[in-house]
Amino acid sequence: MFSSYRRLFAVPGAAAFTLAALPARMAISMFGVSVVIMVASLRDSYALAGSVSAAGLAVTALLAPWIARWVDRYGQSRVVVPTALFSASGAAALVICAGAGAPAWTLFAANIVAAANPNVGAMVRARWVALHRDRPDLLHTANALEQTIDELCFMTGPVIAALLCTAVAPQAGLTVTIVLFVTGSVALAAQRRTEPAVHGVRERGRSPLRQRGVPEIVVTFLFTGAVFGSVEVVTVAYAESLGHPSAAGVILGLFAGGSAVAGLAFGTLRVRGAAAARFLMCVAAMAVLIQPVLLAGNLWALAAVLFVAGLATAPTMITSMTLVHELVPPARINEGMTLTVTGLLIGVSAGASIGGWAVETAGAREGYVTPAVAAGLALAAALIGFGPAVLRSRRTPAAVANPGPAVADGAREGAEASARRDAAE
Repeated sequence: MFSSYRRLFAVPGAAAFTLAALPARMAISMFGVSVVIMVASLRDSYALAGSVSAAGLAVTALLAPWIARWVDRYGQSRVVVPTALFSASGAAALVICAGAGAPAWTLFAANIVAAANPNVGAMVRARWVALHRDRPDLLHTANALEQTIDELCFMTGPVIAALLCTAVAPQAGLTVTIVLFVTGSVALAAQRRTEPAVHGVRERGRSPLRQRGVPEIVVTFLFTGAVFGSVEVVTVAYAESLGHPSAAGVILGLFAGGSAVAGLAFGTLRVRGAAAARFLMCVAAMAVLIQPVLLAGNLWALAAVLFVAGLATAPTMITSMTLVHELVPPARINEGMTLTVTGLLIGVSAGASIGGWAVETAGAREGYVTPAVAAGLALAAALIGFGPAVLRSRRTPAAVANPGPAVADGAREGAEASARRDAAE
């Protein structure tokens, strides 16, 4: 079943860059929880902790595409180390200021610097694209692997961070996060043999946001992020309202666990058809499977519903990255992938805020209307963006997402090369 994953790592250097980046990716999953718990514990204010965290998230959404553009222009090794060290210095300043009783504005300033970090996950995905651009089957498996790693990191990272902050010291979680992030970033930069080539100015082409199909994915991910953010906040509130606050972590873990299981299984499948059509199907499945959350009457039912709903999450993310690969020129692949993640982050922040407002206004149980509506809006955005092209593709396959002649030709050549290799094997 997992022969596809073995074929991925048969390429020299593939295992090295995957493992090298793992500490940094774990650190990213630990960062937000570490900041909130540290500031809340040392300053006795969850409002301040939430505001500091939100400010950092906003800066990340603003700067991440620019940092990704530098990566595409100058190369991963030249950008990741200085930006990682700059970000780590801000995080270290945050630890010091929080513990020393410095004015609140210093916490905001330090976290803003810490938020200027490189998107390590996008850089790892860009390496897979460079290695397997002519093998759509292996690139699909690589995207599935990356999504599964993301899910596992975000299942375990916050738990480890919370344990360090509560059992060791409030600053322990962020301190360990800093060490992991710098270690992983430097280790990834050292893997020069698999680093994607830097392209010339002419090869970079237009901004990914000006590529037809990319803005539609970003908007879809905006609403998808709202699903994730609101589910997290509403689930915590709902579990507390029933007198079982500790159950929230288990339930949210099952939501991520369903996604991880689906991602791992999805990567072993041989996909067929246009990526845009698969993207629509996955978003539709996500929108449909989240709706029963409105009917879950207890925590056991809620856990089952969210696990099933999670089964559509990873396939949606995996297919979206495949679609981005088709739409965005290789010279701007980091920027394209980071833009989609940025849309997701903005959606998570907005969804958490709207979900919290819904809980306070209508009650914890009724708060689940927020993710249900957000999932419907995500499907509507995907249908508006890709539905007409998918319908036209029944007559003209190249019409799907209208990627442009160069990308279409490259995709066709890749498919032909894949067929030749499969025949040889």
